[in-house]
Amino acid sequence: MNQAPELDDPGDPYDVDEAAQAVRRRATDTESRGANRGWWDRHADEYQSEHGAFLGDDRFVWGPEGLDEEQAGLLGPVAGRDVLEIGAGAAQCARWLAGQGARPVALDLSHRQLQHALRIAASVPDSPALPLVEADASALPFADGSFDLACSAYGALPFVADPVAVLREVRRVLRPGGRFVFSVTHPIRWAFPDEPGPEGLSVSASYFDRTPYVEQDEAGEAVYVEHHRTVGDRVRDVVAGGFRLVDLVEPEWPAWNNQEWGGWSPLRGHLIPGTAIFVCER
Repeated sequence: MNQAPELDDPGDPYDVDEAAQAVRRRATDTESRGANRGWWDRHADEYQSEHGAFLGDDRFVWGPEGLDEEQAGLLGPVAGRDVLEIGAGAAQCARWLAGQGARPVALDLSHRQLQHALRIAASVPDSPALPLVEADASALPFADGSFDLACSAYGALPFVADPVAVLREVRRVLRPGGRFVFSVTHPIRWAFPDEPGPEGLSVSASYFDRTPYVEQDEAGEAVYVEHHRTVGDRVRDVVAGGFRLVDLVEPEWPAWNNQEWGGWSPLRGHLIPGTAIFVCER
């Protein structure tokens, strides 16, 4: 496994994107992968600075609503289990899993995100040493049947053009009876503007338009890509990937959560779902 190097001083300058144009257009899996690796490497510092307090150092949260795995128990018993976290970011979920007695591996496409995992580990007393792997979720560098469980909180699946390829890879590395739980932006959100206030409550686009959301530079090169799938598409992807869908969870917005995170907010969260969590078994 590839251990990420030590984190540079977070104050060091990191390249930032020039003003990008947001469009809806086709984007291949290769284009999406390259754009999103670059975007997360450039914006990992900003992301962790803005959302790190909410995510915690060793908390497993499924989405902006704040649903914790400790409360939800969607993975089932984790103690003594080998667990793969896909799109781990700074490995907050994997760190929580280790604290529950699991043997987690944290995988992410972004080098900079994994550097933040090292930063947190160095700053938290008695933090467990986690295996960190920098790799593409469509080509997992593990042998067949390496894990009992796999999880992904907003990791990988929203950003790939071929989610079935990811699901088949996850199935391959799971043992028989293994469970994969992943969360994504709720598909209905694609029909509404990405705004947390009242302006985000009116339908502005077709829910059935699967054209990806792309941010591109002046030369037309993608610098960020996100792919839309309807609820039906996601269910069919799960089945095509060789899984059985056990549950589909749509977390309600809790009264204690008053934060805004992009288009997520208490106003919208009390009216429409923002996250969909798919519980799948091999």
